[in-house]
Amino acid sequence: MFSRYKKPGAATPAPGAMRANGASAQPAPKPVVAVAPEPESTSMRRPLPKVAAQTAPQDKERKRRERLGDIKLELHRALLDNLNLAALDTATEQDLKGEIGAISAELLEEQGIVLNREERIQLIQELYDEVKGLGPLETLLKDDSVNDILVNGPHRIFVERGGKLTLTDITFKDEKHLLRIIDKIVSAVGRRVDESNPYCDARLADGSRFNCMVPPVAVDGSLVSIRKFKKDKLGIDDLVRFGAFSEEMAAYLQAAVSTRLNIIVSGGTGSGKTTTLNALSSFIDNAERVLTIEDTAELQLQQVHVGRMESRPANVEGKGAVTQRDCLRNALRMRPDRIIVGETRGEEVIDMLQAMNTGHDGSMTTIHANSARDGVSRLENMIAMAGIEMPMKAMRSQISSAVNLIVQASRLQDGSRRMTSITEITGMEGDVISMQEVFKFQRVGLTPENKIIGHFTATGVRSHYSERFRLWGYDLPPEIFEPKDVR
Repeated sequence: MFSRYKKPGAATPAPGAMRANGASAQPAPKPVVAVAPEPESTSMRRPLPKVAAQTAPQDKERKRRERLGDIKLELHRALLDNLNLAALDTATEQDLKGEIGAISAELLEEQGIVLNREERIQLIQELYDEVKGLGPLETLLKDDSVNDILVNGPHRIFVERGGKLTLTDITFKDEKHLLRIIDKIVSAVGRRVDESNPYCDARLADGSRFNCMVPPVAVDGSLVSIRKFKKDKLGIDDLVRFGAFSEEMAAYLQAAVSTRLNIIVSGGTGSGKTTTLNALSSFIDNAERVLTIEDTAELQLQQVHVGRMESRPANVEGKGAVTQRDCLRNALRMRPDRIIVGETRGEEVIDMLQAMNTGHDGSMTTIHANSARDGVSRLENMIAMAGIEMPMKAMRSQISSAVNLIVQASRLQDGSRRMTSITEITGMEGDVISMQEVFKFQRVGLTPENKIIGHFTATGVRSHYSERFRLWGYDLPPEIFEPKDVR
């Protein structure tokens, strides 16, 4: 019946063969098949780490936290109704916490809610942060080990510590809570965020850089990123001690800044460009007049004669915008010795290059680029963005005569920040800008903990500006340009 599905050559048993003399025939034993061992994997890929399943928080703890969140929300509303908001600016922290504690105790007693001492202290602190600070973000802003705060919706807040991102257990109550804190931040600097203007760049009271994007552009809840402002400015000695660059590189950079070379600090996002620019500015003489231009004021110059400018976005009617280019053009009429642009990212580049070429030696800026050669290409692209029709050779000639030095800062895979290259621009060779690398970071390998092993070394090329250094009184020893062979 099923002969159509039998393998070719298979014998068909005769009828009744399965039974002989009324007894059923024993089936033939199956042959033992030797199972060959599985060959070892020859893949050169590392096995992916198996992420352990995260256990859900216990219901009791989750309900307790939800209950405290509801209590805090009700108490916050009660505080808004009972506190004299106009008098908050003059109230001390101790007095305000005492008032919050009294109102909270009264409300908790009315609702028959009992909290232990630790929970009560925590509740008063959180309510104080809601009234005077930035709610759940206040704890992270006070933590000096946190470099960046990244909010992906109300229930997922990440922080960066030591170059690594981790998820915190701090959350907002809901999207409305998060939007209220965002509105509190942007309204303090005279800006707004809503559906018609769903993003904003601002600065916190302590100087930290704040950026947000709200729905409907942010799909899963409002997005917030805060780059924290360092209270203690890192100097050259600190960066050398932390391994950002070597002592020889610091001596070379001191000579470069002091002899008024035009410097561009290049690097990716979070690579330490602004920190490097701050450190380089420490070599500027106090007798010089320095003007800084930024989108968001972050530079911390310590000189006596510093004028700071910050761009401004358009108002609700689309008027009143002041761009970096407007500030830069005006700065040229303010008798600056040096102009420092926090970040060059658009059409202001042409004014920056012209300033470097017309008597404002020693000016500095930062750009986004992955190498010195990429930095030059980015300058060319930004000149084209300015809408100026200029032959390629003339454009490159302008760059080569304006920029003397490109300092490359990088954030490596282990989270460390290094000055990976110092490159001089020496002129033009035909239609190509000629460059030479003077110092670099030589990577050797990785530790088992994925920490990068490497050292700083000179490339063996003597500086193109050695004679300039000597004439200005910075006669660098030839040894610092000799390469190091670290075994």
